[in-house]
Amino acid sequence: MKISGRFVVAAGVAVTATPALAHTGVTSTSGFSAGFGHPLGGLDHMLAMVAVGLLAAALGGRWLWALPATFLAFLVLGGIAGMSNLPLPAVELGIKGSVLVLGLAVVFGRACPAPLAAAVVAVFAFFHGHAHGTEMPATVGALDYGLGFVLATALLHLLGIAIGLASGLLPERSGQAVRQAGGAAIACLGLVLLVG
Repeated sequence: MKISGRFVVAAGVAVTATPALAHTGVTSTSGFSAGFGHPLGGLDHMLAMVAVGLLAAALGGRWLWALPATFLAFLVLGGIAGMSNLPLPAVELGIKGSVLVLGLAVVFGRACPAPLAAAVVAVFAFFHGHAHGTEMPATVGALDYGLGFVLATALLHLLGIAIGLASGLLPERSGQAVRQAGGAAIACLGLVLLVG
């Protein structure tokens, strides 16, 4: 599958051009836009979602779509739990830890057993979803808000997949090095978020 370098650059610019609004209490009057903006407004959310896409591309085969689908399913479950005010301890720690762990999983790529990757992704997705649900503005509709954060998450997964597949167009060692460098950068930023 050939992916245009312009597409990858345009997708990267579109995702990173969003102002940081997550965890600040700044809300939108539209449920959909508030939900869509939430994953895009926090570096921790963005890095984890892109890492899931990169890992899916590294695992390949059916995991190319099964891994992001697993994340989205457990994201929704976590979102419902958060909107229902069900307590979940250490949510922020789980989110920040997800950046480190998912980044390391990208570094190991195919050496990471796919079922284990799916289980780890499911756990972290629940934490991310819980945060989205808990931080839903009281003035917006839950369904519109949920659709917004699920769509934004899926687009971030697609960005990671596009980057991963684009790296596959390089010679094998170079492509693997690009993916591993991306995973290492994500893991390092996750460590900074954890200790910072």
